Order: sequence, then structure tokens, then C-alpha cells
Amino acid sequence: MVFDASAFPKDTLTVAYFSMEIGLEAAMPTYSGGLGILAGDSVKAAADLGLPVVAVTLLHRKGYLRQHLDCYGNQTESEAVWSPQDRLELMTPRVIVNIAGRKVEVQAWRYLVRGEFGHTVPVYFLDTALPVNAPYDQSLTDWLYGGDDCYRLSQQVVLGLGGVAMLRALGYQRVQSYHMNEGHSALLSLALFEEQAWGRSLSDVNGDATDAVQKRCVFTTHTPVPAGHDGFNFDLVRHVLGNERSDFLKRARCCTNGSLNMTTIALNFSRYINGVSMRHNEISRNMFPDHVIDAVTNGVHAGEWTSRPFKALYDRYVPEWRRDNLYLRYAISIPLQEILQAHAEAKRDLIAEVERRSGIRLDPAAMTIGIARRATAYKRSDLLFHDPDRLRAISRKIGPLQVLCAGKAHPRDGGGRDLIRRIFQAASDLADDVTVVYLEEYDMDLGRAMCSGVDIWLNTPQKPYEASGTSGMKAALNGVPSLSVLDGWWIEGHMEGVTGWSVDEDWHCASDSCNESQSLYDKLERIIVPMYYRQPGDFAKIMRSAISVNGSYFNAQRMVMQYLQNAYLRVGVS
Repeated sequence: MVFDASAFPKDTLTVAYFSMEIGLEAAMPTYSGGLGILAGDSVKAAADLGLPVVAVTLLHRKGYLRQHLDCYGNQTESEAVWSPQDRLELMTPRVIVNIAGRKVEVQAWRYLVRGEFGHTVPVYFLDTALPVNAPYDQSLTDWLYGGDDCYRLSQQVVLGLGGVAMLRALGYQRVQSYHMNEGHSALLSLALFEEQAWGRSLSDVNGDATDAVQKRCVFTTHTPVPAGHDGFNFDLVRHVLGNERSDFLKRARCCTNGSLNMTTIALNFSRYINGVSMRHNEISRNMFPDHVIDAVTNGVHAGEWTSRPFKALYDRYVPEWRRDNLYLRYAISIPLQEILQAHAEAKRDLIAEVERRSGIRLDPAAMTIGIARRATAYKRSDLLFHDPDRLRAISRKIGPLQVLCAGKAHPRDGGGRDLIRRIFQAASDLADDVTVVYLEEYDMDLGRAMCSGVDIWLNTPQKPYEASGTSGMKAALNGVPSLSVLDGWWIEGHMEGVTGWSVDEDWHCASDSCNESQSLYDKLERIIVPMYYRQPGDFAKIMRSAISVNGSYFNAQRMVMQYLQNAYLRVGVS
């Protein structure tokens, strides 16, 4: 599937995709988790489809964090320093943004994402580490999600205002749509208003200018709780942005209770707004009842997340899958034995990677459960260990279990750090009966190995806080069924006993950890573990259905085409 760019007007051939983080390679620590991986998958799918897209993000010279875990699960962090010049091309133009009355110079580095059929999408990484800037301003593109409120707001000035200025300097004079991936880049709308003002004061901006900006902006929200949306004290906003810009945002009703809300800016100035799953769309509409909000369920890049053995399998049986991911529907005809053989090979690769990273040798015959998420309280990665005696009994009576875990906690997330320690304690308590391994430094490479090599993908978030989730989609591309709480994407992807299994049965009610843990153990004890050991053919049918039903739909190619049809092509330059 390659899109015909002639559907765009000839002089407006660009969609500008803005994201605070973009995950392109494990060796480039310019992402922290799902939001950045989604952004990377989006631009990779756009390149495969031949779409006229350009992406803008920050460089993050010191990355997110390097995670170090001691034998008790205590996390410490260090800088994830990398060398941009090894992978990126430095561009010539420089632009200036005004931050707290200071002129800050910004340069850009380019990474070309090459699609399956040769089309490229440029990703521009903005960088303030220039000698002409003050030391503090040089550091603004160092840390992803680091620093205090002033640091983070200044970063968003660089991303939004600096990003638009850099696009102009690079020759992108007319852009069809500006896509804001979460609210961090909302200040790009301010740059568009200033262009509409043609050098006049923002106080002179009228309704026609607002319409013109709205027609060009698309906003995707990923956060299902109000506390997760960036807000900044208005005194700080006035200090960083200056009086004219601050007053304009206040008049535009982007401030409440003395705080500037970045999500509100994006909502107010966007023509198209969407949540990232049907359930998240419902939550978002309740949070923001004054706005029309659509749903585009997330997807993952099939070429990126399908393991080597399964790529070879699809190339033999469904050779069109790379061009059009929907052809994975025909994976339903692949012989079950070949599904099992490909998975066994992927599992061997995972076991080798675990041994390389930890020195621990897993048992290739034991049923392996994968849990890999950002370590934060609502993800509840420790729910499996709620009743260790029940888990121990399942392993003893039915067949051996081993659990592979990974995920980083933000340095300021005490609940996430405690969660990791609890899993380490559970691993110690269960050591004689269930092997539990927690790997540090979860990154794209480890994620790819885990999603393809485990036997079951377990996801147990607290409802309704999983906006979408994508790790189970990656697992499905590799024939790994999910056992998950009904939230986010799994409400749409779940077919009981066909694509996997649910933890508990009702997605409308709030989470109850006791009930959900009992449901989890019941499914493992009565259905999943017995099927894995005693009816491998039946288990293989579910693996195959996960590919055919979920792999063929929950991919970035479908997602980007939905954005194209529902958002980009409905938005025009005025």
C-alpha cells in the first residue's frame, strides 16, 4: 500500500508531525516509552506509505535515563549520553526563539527514515547546545522529561515555536497539517498565530486568524487523567513567554485557576482531535465535553516489531504483507506447526538475549510470561504476584512457569520505584518454584525480543487509565496471545479464546485488584497453562488468530491511513 501524494494540493505537500519524543533506534535515547515509540512507528509507516511527512522533536543529548538495579530492585539512574554526529546530519540553518527575554539559538540535526519502498521521511532534532547560548539555554535539549517547570516550559517553547521557525528556515513554507502528538508541542499554534498577524501585535488577531490556525492543526491526546496534562503557573508563563504571548493565551481561554494548560491550547486551536482507542475516546469526551473528539486506535509498525523468524514465515506465505499489512489476515492459512517452529526460534533468540544481559539461562520448555511496561503504580506490573501461593501451586501442579519483567521508573516516581522492589521481593520468595527475572535497561531491542519470544503477554493496568497500550499489539504480530485487563486497545482486540484472554470480564467498572488477580489466576490455572502443556495445537490456533485478527489491524499502517483520511485531507492551508 503506497499512497498517491497527488491527493494533496500541489503546493501543500507536507504534514508536520511534532512530538516531544521519537523512538527510532535503541542506540538513540530520544524516547522514554510508549509515546515516543508510537511517534517513531508513525513516521516509519508514513515512509512506507510514501506520505509527504516531516517530523520535529528535541535532540535529548543526555537521553531519558540509564537504569541500574541492585539485587533488591533499588533503581539508580545515570545519563544516557550519545553522539548525534554518529547517526544524524547537522543542518545549516539556525533560528532564534525568545525565552524569558533571552534570544536562544536553535540548530537542527536530520535523520532520514527510509520506508520499505525507498521513500524517506526526515526527522529534525532541535538542539540548543551552541556556544552562543548561555549554559542554561544550552542544556534545554539535554534531558527528556527532566528539570523543573521552567525547564520543561522552555523546552516546549523550543519544540513548538522553534520547530515552526526551523521548518520555515529549511524551506517548508506551506504545510498542510501540523500534527501535535500530545500537548507538549501546543505552542506551535502560537507560532502560527504570529504568522497570521504579519508582524502586528497578537492583540490584533481576529476570528479569521483563529479559523486559519485551527484548519491546520491536528491534536492527539494520550492521557486519560486530568493530572497527566501539562500545566504551568501563569506567573512562570509570563516570565518565559513574555507579556504579549501570555496575554494572548489568556484571552484565548487557555488558562484556568492561574495555570496555563497545554492540552487546552491544543484543544482550542485544532480542527481535528482524537483519542487513541475507542475507550480513551469516551474518557476524553467526558473530560473535555466542549470539544468534538474522534478516535484513532494506535497501531505498531509491523516491519519494526515482527521478529526475524516471523518475517521469514510471512514472506513465504503472505508475501504482500510488507506492502499492505492487512494481508496478514491471510496468516490464518499458515500451518500450525510452522507457527510453532517460528515461535520456538524467536524464543531461543530471547533466551540468548536474557542470558547475555543477565547471565540467567531460562528454560526454553517452560511457559514464559512477559510483563514489560513503564514502571508506575497504575500499570500494576506486580498484579501477577498478588497471591504467590496460588502462582506457586499452578507451576507445581500443571507445568513450570517463568516470568520475564522489564521497565523503567521515572526518577521522581516513588510508586514506580516501589513496584520494581516488590517484583524483586516476589522473585526471591518464588525462587524455588517460579523463575522471575527483572531485566534493567528496557529499550527497543529488548522490547522486540520480549514481545516475540515470550509465550503469553500479560498487561494488568488499573482501569480506565490505559489510554491504548501497544505492547500487546507487538506481541500479536509475533503470534503471542495477550492475557490482559479489558482497557485501552484490548477492548477492541480481545476475542476470548481466539486472540487471547481477558483478566476479569467487565471493562465498564473500576478496577478491583483482588477480583482481577483471582480472574488472572483462574485463567492461568484452568485454561491457559493446561492448554500450553497438554494441547499445543489448540494453543497454536490462538497464536495464529492473534496474528490474523490483531496483527492485520492494530498496525501503524492502518493508523496512519486513518489520520490521512480523517484528519490530514480534511485540513487545508488558508
